[in-house]
Amino acid sequence: MAHKSDNSALNSICERINTVFLNNKLAIPVTFVAGTTGSVATHSLVTVTGAVAMSLFAVCSVDVAGAGTIEVGTALATAGMIAQTTGTDIDVGDIWHDASPDSSIELTSVITQKIVTQNVGYKIASATLTGGSVTFYIGWAPISPDGRVELA
Repeated sequence: MAHKSDNSALNSICERINTVFLNNKLAIPVTFVAGTTGSVATHSLVTVTGAVAMSLFAVCSVDVAGAGTIEVGTALATAGMIAQTTGTDIDVGDIWHDASPDSSIELTSVITQKIVTQNVGYKIASATLTGGSVTFYIGWAPISPDGRVELA
């Protein structure tokens, strides 16, 4: 992490570097259970205050079961972080970052950084997810003075 000094130009550069590094990290494990975390609904992951830079991906630890689809985003962009995916396509070891989770090795460049101003959650549609577990990994940095991300 770059640190601030008495030089305003240097501080500006440090702020941009810190935003790129996304020094704040969260790991959110989710086990899909019919009737709760796997139900057809939008489920909260994090509360966002202000504007933040954010990256997000998930790693599967138990094959996802059930006929539903799942996507990750905000109220205005429900698939803005991870595109809609058929739940059963998410298997043990998969790194889920797009509509086709298919690998346990990915380039870091596939994890895009987005500017986010709304709470982030996952949306299950069409049918219930009845089993499986993923851990969502979120990196973030404040952009606005009040920028913050907290577990929902």
